[in-house]
Amino acid sequence: MTARTVAQAVVAVLAIGLSLWMLAAAERGVRVTPITVGTTPATLFRPASDAPAPVLVIAHGFAGSQQLMQSFGLAAARNGYVAVSYDLAGHGRNPLPLTGSLTEIDGATVTLVTELTRVAEAARAYGDGRLAVLGHSMASDIVVRFAQSAPDVRATIAVSMFSPVVTEAEPANLLVVVGDWETGLKAEALRVVGLATAPQEPQAGVTYGDPAQGTGRRAAFSPHTEHASVLFSQATMREMVQWLDATFGIARPDAPVLEPRGPWIMLLLAGGVALAWPAARLLPVVARPAAGAGLGWRRLWLPLVVPMIATPLLLRVLPTQFLPVVVGDYLAVHFGAYGLITAACLLWLGRGRAPARAQVSWPALGLAALAVTGFGFAVLIWPIDQFLTNFVPGPERLALVAAMLVGTLSYFLAAEWMTRGPGAARGGYAASKLAFLISLGLAVALDFERLFFLLIIVPVIVIYFVVYGLFSDWAYRRTGHPFVAGIANAVAFAWGIGVTFPFLALV
Repeated sequence: MTARTVAQAVVAVLAIGLSLWMLAAAERGVRVTPITVGTTPATLFRPASDAPAPVLVIAHGFAGSQQLMQSFGLAAARNGYVAVSYDLAGHGRNPLPLTGSLTEIDGATVTLVTELTRVAEAARAYGDGRLAVLGHSMASDIVVRFAQSAPDVRATIAVSMFSPVVTEAEPANLLVVVGDWETGLKAEALRVVGLATAPQEPQAGVTYGDPAQGTGRRAAFSPHTEHASVLFSQATMREMVQWLDATFGIARPDAPVLEPRGPWIMLLLAGGVALAWPAARLLPVVARPAAGAGLGWRRLWLPLVVPMIATPLLLRVLPTQFLPVVVGDYLAVHFGAYGLITAACLLWLGRGRAPARAQVSWPALGLAALAVTGFGFAVLIWPIDQFLTNFVPGPERLALVAAMLVGTLSYFLAAEWMTRGPGAARGGYAASKLAFLISLGLAVALDFERLFFLLIIVPVIVIYFVVYGLFSDWAYRRTGHPFVAGIANAVAFAWGIGVTFPFLALV
């Protein structure tokens, strides 16, 4: 290794160490205990003091998990409240699938409200009997409906809210917090608050009514945040604590005690990505000369364009519903078909196999693929599971991961081969990922009612493409074979999709 490589490794390790230290500091003064409500996994957050306190029940959004809401539990407990967060049915480590239709009110919504009712009943026992609820995105509607059915809920906090059932008076003490970059939801927040202020035009950051009397309404916009980062914003946490204080009549002499977590989580993940470059220098050489199709732009257009257009058209008429997970089955087949069509194009061009003179060590390839896969688990998947969202599959999800892997292997092996090799077009790798995203967009346009959930995860797929694209580049430069990263990327994508997508009951 060069001195520069060693220096980068040292800086990356220091960044990882510092972020882990600061994330641990955010939990000091809080007792965090895993609990179970029936079969529902949950986490109890309590302040160091055993003084009686109100309880806040916290529910995550679609495709989320209780880890995603840790900042709320920690902030509530650090400021004297008891909090309980949990994995909704079909999400996180909850072993039970989500039952009922996702598009009908008397379907999955009823299931989730019933589950929240059960969790809230258990949570009351950990506090002094007073109760508040908080939900993000999809769960904002769930907590609103629950609060309307439970008169003893003193406050409802809806983050990135959309709920058609809010009325002028219900739920009591409604705080709506929205990211400042969530334009549509900002308008909805003001509309909901306006139900109680008409004919007065509501303003963000203004409290209407009296929270102590149960008539409070407030809309707040967290600066510089969107649908995900709003969950880590200090402004969001401050609004939550102050709303609880106003509701329960708690006079706080100082500002709420808040510990930032979002920046440290990002530093932890960035440190892991930065460590990948020096770590890649330790991989074995697999192929010499370097393998790959080596397509320049004049020949790359065929395997770029044909699968991009053909895959959504083909799958529009073929059955793709076979897995109990929201759009995961379609995505698995899309990956698989896209990869097969890409491979067929490469064979047509005569670039589907390594040249006869290539020297390939298959044991070294297996070792390198295993090393890159393991590295990704250590520096990305483990931190994400601990501090961001659930990334550990229950037994019921292992079959989903395996099914996804069949499709992702097809895609990534073909895509990596297509964009690597001597003479490969500069920018071809990025173009291949853009083509895949366009293909998904075409699929959604052809079957919007079923596949619109894919739009929610496109930002996550983009992040994955960027991060694992870097891993791919660095691994290829060292090993000389595109299948090293192809295998590692396929496992990472299959794992991420199979673990995070909502798990449904087969009917």
